[in-house]
Amino acid sequence: MRYPTAIDPGKVGTYPALAKAGGGYVWDAVLEYRVWCYPSEGAEDLDDGSDYFYAFPTFEEAVTFAEQTRGAQEPLALILQMEYIDEPTPGQFVHVKSPRAAEWPVEFLSQPKRTERTIPAFISPNAPANRLDILLGTATTTEDR
Repeated sequence: MRYPTAIDPGKVGTYPALAKAGGGYVWDAVLEYRVWCYPSEGAEDLDDGSDYFYAFPTFEEAVTFAEQTRGAQEPLALILQMEYIDEPTPGQFVHVKSPRAAEWPVEFLSQPKRTERTIPAFISPNAPANRLDILLGTATTTEDR
């Protein structure tokens, strides 16, 4: 699968290292692909043993770097969520309308991007038993019929 290029390649490498980790269920854009390097696993020690990352505009560049670099981890995607789904307790879903950046496993980008209907359909009382089918683009709700 080909993953999308960063939304603004000129900004790659300028985003803060700290980001949310996973979550939110939906994505709007890729900001950059990150390859974290761990000196404890053989990466060059650039900062007194601290972990660090390199940022890339494409997945292909990131995975090539990771495969050729000792102590490098698999690429992660730094994604932009303009809106997302919070789950403060299991099964309780909240539609949050505030942008945030989060690091995701790249495979999560295989699900469709968020549309205006994704989150309302997901939190709807008419959602299918497997709400994840909505995120995968394989389910319909009574609102869709």
